[in-house]
Amino acid sequence: MSAMVHAHRPVLVREIPKEDRPRERMMLHGADSLSNAELLAILLRTGSRGCSAVDLAEQILKRLGGIRNLIDADLNELTALPGIGPAKATELKAAIEIGRRVVRVRAESRPTFESPADAADYMMDRLRFHLKEHFVVLHLDTKNRLIGEEIVSIGSLNSSIAHPREIFKTALKRSAASIICLHNHPSGDPTPSIDDVKVTRRLVEAGQILGIELLDHIIIGENCYISMQEKGWL
Repeated sequence: MSAMVHAHRPVLVREIPKEDRPRERMMLHGADSLSNAELLAILLRTGSRGCSAVDLAEQILKRLGGIRNLIDADLNELTALPGIGPAKATELKAAIEIGRRVVRVRAESRPTFESPADAADYMMDRLRFHLKEHFVVLHLDTKNRLIGEEIVSIGSLNSSIAHPREIFKTALKRSAASIICLHNHPSGDPTPSIDDVKVTRRLVEAGQILGIELLDHIIIGENCYISMQEKGWL
């Protein structure tokens, strides 16, 4: 009986051929060669009782519903997962935050937005993974260079409608010449809703009164976007 139990127990990382271990494979073939579970296993470093780090990572991703949901999981949600204590939870959140900050480094170079694609590319990886709608405003100078950005609202699973008052408040303080608004659709489909179109038209009108032009309202989907300006809805 003991032999049968032993035969079916999970394989530990140290028992996997060296060339198949996540760290070794990453060193030999690069991070792109690893699955989401293998990358997560490197951060976890160790598994739990009778469970390798890779097995634990796969269980975590399965419980959360994929790598996308890991981004928005808070410390309480992470520590509630089997095999994840406070130490591992904080290390995971730190790694996620580092990734976010690396993406934000681009803001320091004051990019110039000449097309909807420029703005969509700038915000794509920061918006498309969120499980709730985030409404972001980019503040630009007279040469369409970035002078600031702000998350104006975070909505429910399918709503983040922001009031023009909140959208233009910081833009006025920064003396922005124009703004670009962006928000994500957690469904992955960037098709504008009726409310999206209505809000866009209200923003155009408010901007004309305040002297701050709305250059575009862009909706971010799963690695795709729709520009209200390109569609002629401004």
